[in-house]
Amino acid sequence: MVICDQYRKGIISGSLCQDLCNLHKVEWRTCLSSVPGQQVYSGLWQSKEVTIKCGIEDGLDPKARSDLVPRQELVLFDKPTRGTSIKEFREMTLSFLKANLGDLPSLPALVGQVLLMADFNKDSRVSLAEAKSVWALLQRNEFLLLLSLQEEHASRLLGSCGDLYVTEGVPHGSWHGAALPPLLRPLLPPALHTALQQWLGPAWPWRAKIAIGLLEFVEELFHSAYGTFYMCETTLANVGYTAKYDFKMADLQQVAPEAAVRRFLQGRHCEHSADCTYGRDCRAPCDKLMRQCKGDLIQPNLAKVCELLRDYLLPGAPAELREELGRQLRTCTTLSGLASQVEAHHALVLSHLKALLWKEISNTKYS
Repeated sequence: MVICDQYRKGIISGSLCQDLCNLHKVEWRTCLSSVPGQQVYSGLWQSKEVTIKCGIEDGLDPKARSDLVPRQELVLFDKPTRGTSIKEFREMTLSFLKANLGDLPSLPALVGQVLLMADFNKDSRVSLAEAKSVWALLQRNEFLLLLSLQEEHASRLLGSCGDLYVTEGVPHGSWHGAALPPLLRPLLPPALHTALQQWLGPAWPWRAKIAIGLLEFVEELFHSAYGTFYMCETTLANVGYTAKYDFKMADLQQVAPEAAVRRFLQGRHCEHSADCTYGRDCRAPCDKLMRQCKGDLIQPNLAKVCELLRDYLLPGAPAELREELGRQLRTCTTLSGLASQVEAHHALVLSHLKALLWKEISNTKYS
């Protein structure tokens, strides 16, 4: 209602607005989010299964995890202001991206992409309503990531109206405990988690294929054209896959740019390393002497993903592979995120693991 009211007043724009507000061609189905501030629904648009996302307050804000405050609708679409030139909007967008992704030489190309996207009606100019809408979208953490990362491992963006946006339908979930109510999940014993995974999850070779995709995603986060990104909630509930068992990240909301994580952690007051946590599990050491958080994370993405893969890949793994796979995953989980550990070592561990899994499933129907 808020989005359509703003659209009818000419304040916002977007490729989805007409279908959403006037023609009512967007069908809303089930609510998929258990977080009150993030509204996520399954739906149908243009005969496609889609996911509809509209935030009520900012995404990954670790400072306000428990007491989220609803956004003020009045200031929602306040930028840019009337009279802003396209040159000023370009500079404004570049400054925003620098603050959130770091000062990277590749950012002007991303600004170009944003402006191209802002021209929703493809008339080769950006109106004030279009600029306000794309600016509001940029404030959404997941939208920023969808722009910055390749489409291969994330759901494709299909359309938007103001800061409401639609992506491809939710991929299949890899963790069947995710279907349980959040309060019941911690009560499940670990042995039952594993059993659920084996009974309800895909066959082992398909799991190996999904795991290779997840490892490729970790590589991309490390070497993205737009800087380094951290996974700050590493759970199997976020590991999705397509009908062909290609890995898809189910939720990018908990992936954060390195610049944002460092900005949050550096100089933050702490008593223990638990005080130096961004999101759910991006944790940095606490300098007990200075009582300040350090900027480097204790555990890199790869070590956290390998911990997940131990539960995901070892049950049901072929007998001749289990020992070597277990050894490589153990090595991987001990990797440290500190600067003293060279990048080359991480890359080597990752490529060994990928090669081991590929060798097992290549030249079979599963590859």
